[in-house]
Amino acid sequence: MYSNKFGRLMLGLHCLKTTAVCGLVQRAAGRSGFSWTAVCKQRTLWLQRSACREIERRAVLRHNGVRSASHSTVDPDELRKFQSLANKWWDEQGEFAALHAMNDLRVPFIRDNLLNVHRARHPGKPLAGLKILDVGCGGGLLTEPLGRLGAKVLGIDPVENSIGTAQLHSSFDPDLCERVSYQVCTLEELSGGEDEGAGHFDAVVASEVVEHLADLETFAFCCSQVLKPGGSLFITTINKTNLSYVLGIVVAEQLLRIVPNGTHDWEKFVSPVDLERLLESHGFSVQSVKGMLYNPLSGAWSWTDSTAINYALHAVKVRKQAEDSSLHPEDHTIETRS
Repeated sequence: MYSNKFGRLMLGLHCLKTTAVCGLVQRAAGRSGFSWTAVCKQRTLWLQRSACREIERRAVLRHNGVRSASHSTVDPDELRKFQSLANKWWDEQGEFAALHAMNDLRVPFIRDNLLNVHRARHPGKPLAGLKILDVGCGGGLLTEPLGRLGAKVLGIDPVENSIGTAQLHSSFDPDLCERVSYQVCTLEELSGGEDEGAGHFDAVVASEVVEHLADLETFAFCCSQVLKPGGSLFITTINKTNLSYVLGIVVAEQLLRIVPNGTHDWEKFVSPVDLERLLESHGFSVQSVKGMLYNPLSGAWSWTDSTAINYALHAVKVRKQAEDSSLHPEDHTIETRS
């Protein structure tokens, strides 16, 4: 019943202006005895607390002068949340049903963009020869299909039970044994290592991850560290708009209670513009941004022109001229002699 209500409301709200959305939700809230004024006050308090935290964080960075090795992308609250869900990753009708359905969009999005960058063709295994890092892999919902496309994929996650679930599930498919592996660690821990460290991967995938991270600066920095020059970064996440606040917080959690209260933190949502600015400051060039829309009635995702709610982004680590020259000194010599 609730999913049908939410589905109709979501599809209708997506086509309305922000002011109309607020009025509609306000009337619905009034009928249910819910206080819209309280919601607005709560959001104001969130904004104030977020601003204070950001000021404190920047002050610490200025004081230290350098990036601290103790900086972590992991939020302890998010860690506890996903720890409690670690055994539910492969329940296609459960809490992660929308992520299972999202593979219909995100897997081709990753495959096609990688094939545009890497021209080699391997019939049946189009991503053969490529090394991919799946950050925040959870139970391996995206790791496995990328492995089946021929890529060698490493999935990492700080939740040990989620990695255990991923390892167990992949063990039932002999075709994945040589191509898919998992590791309990954070992105920053991996980027500082030697075996799987700097410049090791052709692509990094962070799908439905960045809205749960504690430090996006560290995330972007570490992604750049582990990627090869010219490597791709793929992100899917939630935009930071009034519409995403209404749908993700007020409607889904506080009105219809489709998901537990506190599942989403609107302050962690990030707009495509802010994300692009952050990535460019760390040596990336954003190639494409596409809107995504989920229909709870059909349980399917589709591409849309609007990025007001969910979106997918593809960025490439820029090749520096100095790096290209050092990687191909013989080419530089030939050009000089000619």
